[in-house]
Amino acid sequence: MDNKQIANIFRKIAEILELQGAIIFRIRAYERAADTIERLGAELKVMAEQDTLTTLSGIGKDLSDKIKEIVETGSLKYYGDLKKEVPEGLLQMLKISGLGPKTVKLINDNLKINTIEGLEKAAREGELRKIEGIREKTEENILRGIDLFKKREERTLFYKASDISDKFIEQLKKMKEIDKIESAGSLRRKKWTVKDIDILVTSKQPEKVIDTFVKLSLVSEVLAKGSTKSSVIAKDSNLQVDLRVLEASKFGSALMHFTGSKAFNVKLRQLAIKKGYKVSEYGLFSVSPDKKEELIAGQTEDEIFSRMELVYIPPELREDRGEIEAAQSNKLPELINIQDIRGDLHVHSTYSDGKDTIEIIAQEAKRLGYRYIGISDHSQSLRVANGMSIENIFKKIEEIKKLNKSIKGIEILCGTEVDILPDGTIDYPDSVLKELDFCIAAVHSGFKQTKEKLTKRIVSACKNKYINIIAHPTGVLWGVREECEIDFDEVLKAALENDTALEINCHPMRGDLNSLNILKARRAGVKIAIGSDAHIISELKFMDLGVNLSRRGWLEKNDIINCMEVSKLEKWLQKKQ
Repeated sequence: MDNKQIANIFRKIAEILELQGAIIFRIRAYERAADTIERLGAELKVMAEQDTLTTLSGIGKDLSDKIKEIVETGSLKYYGDLKKEVPEGLLQMLKISGLGPKTVKLINDNLKINTIEGLEKAAREGELRKIEGIREKTEENILRGIDLFKKREERTLFYKASDISDKFIEQLKKMKEIDKIESAGSLRRKKWTVKDIDILVTSKQPEKVIDTFVKLSLVSEVLAKGSTKSSVIAKDSNLQVDLRVLEASKFGSALMHFTGSKAFNVKLRQLAIKKGYKVSEYGLFSVSPDKKEELIAGQTEDEIFSRMELVYIPPELREDRGEIEAAQSNKLPELINIQDIRGDLHVHSTYSDGKDTIEIIAQEAKRLGYRYIGISDHSQSLRVANGMSIENIFKKIEEIKKLNKSIKGIEILCGTEVDILPDGTIDYPDSVLKELDFCIAAVHSGFKQTKEKLTKRIVSACKNKYINIIAHPTGVLWGVREECEIDFDEVLKAALENDTALEINCHPMRGDLNSLNILKARRAGVKIAIGSDAHIISELKFMDLGVNLSRRGWLEKNDIINCMEVSKLEKWLQKKQ
């Protein structure tokens, strides 16, 4: 387990102790230990092996022993025993955004509610506000949090679903009876979250394929089994996986049908009718005046598009956002590919809350084939993320200068992710910002401000001549916080007028901007930056997710600043000044 996972266990222990009404110093001890572990640059495993854990602030022998147990076994018996003492429903309630252990305990003590269902019913009936300290607004926030929780439970993040799909496909490919195999649905369109997985195969022995599929070690439950279709639940997830076995002549039409959104398929059917055709999962048919149908295409998507006088529409675009009309006139964008990315500008090091040193990050970026890497640590006001003091900024600048001389083949750029404070000011003075290679600005607090105030904060940052990028502009956290209400048109206008890029933050918990806002930004002419928001070098791989989002937003490489070569990027970063 890494530091973050160990810190999370300690935070969960603190929550359970608070639910149980434990004395406050025990609760705070685990919270302080979690804070210490999260901010620690060194690997706890190494410190455990060296028996130096007790040198850390707030870590005595008891907590040191617990950390060693986690490091050595991957679990903690005390945590497991503690969870058994609390109703599972109360632990589930703690997963609701904005609902802490103190409020959960208050509700349970007064109304004996220990399930999310009971909580939702009480909130809708106005029962919660009868408890002293809970107001109508609190009930509204709880209901909003429950809605977010349900969405999180109903859908799976793309990168997790993709991994599950790949494992199923890898196993099925071993069958000599299968000729073609591909995933479809929202997974193939690379939506940020997916509800289920669709896998299509061609085979002359469908029943054998189905029999093998339902018996895979990846399956935890069989929901349905037919001669050509089966549905299962993937092991260690709530994700449904559907397998369809098709004839080769219908593979392309089925792939097109099960890939496109409902709106895309409706638009495609309407176009087919205008051309005297009928299109469905079974193929493309010509329709004679006497309503007789003849199959004219279906084996591949290419032949269906060609027959309908459309250029091939990439799966990511099949949402009915103008792609069919663009395909008719051969005006589809030349979508970005991962190979077009030259670097990543949103990476955190040990100077704030990152796990790895700048040197380690640079070497990994070089291994990935990047031309440059931007180190953008948090600013001083964000104490929860160990924000950098002004003194440490200048230490970091000097370290990067030295590393750029010693590490060849990659340019390290010194930046910051500076807070846009609640009053709209920037967390560092311009005299500090001007010393950096680039500056990313972001809102990390005050999300409940009015639409006007939040918009004004971002617009003000765009106007600052040292701010190059606005990070995660809408502030969404998947399953935790909805997009903040901002006037996105005003933000686009300010970004365009001030040569400020908007970020696609491709950390799995964000996905911000979403594909619709990306498309709006492209049509407005606003530049985009893709940032992994990596806090450990393994998270640099999330750039793939940003490319997926970019493609869904119709982006070409000229729309994205980190597709620029380093010399061109540096000129672009400096031109605001």
